[in-house]
Amino acid sequence: MEITDIRIRKVEKEGKMKAVVSITIEDEFVVHDIKVIEGEKGLFIAMPSRKAADGEYRDIAHPINSRTREGLQNMILTKYQELIEANE
Repeated sequence: MEITDIRIRKVEKEGKMKAVVSITIEDEFVVHDIKVIEGEKGLFIAMPSRKAADGEYRDIAHPINSRTREGLQNMILTKYQELIEANE
């Protein structure tokens, strides 16, 4: 699987959510609403989710294994850092 595009929209409001991301996979499939979140241990990504009837949030789309999640997170956070540094 090749991520062929990463588009980042920085969130201007103060808070834990820093950006909203869309990724394109192999120029054929797009996943919107991946969030860049500032947590206690640093930045991480949260996959698109929706609130279920029981009040819990469930991911709509997500990587199947931790290796893929880590790779995706590293690509997105690298691109986010480049955006931040370019705007300083």
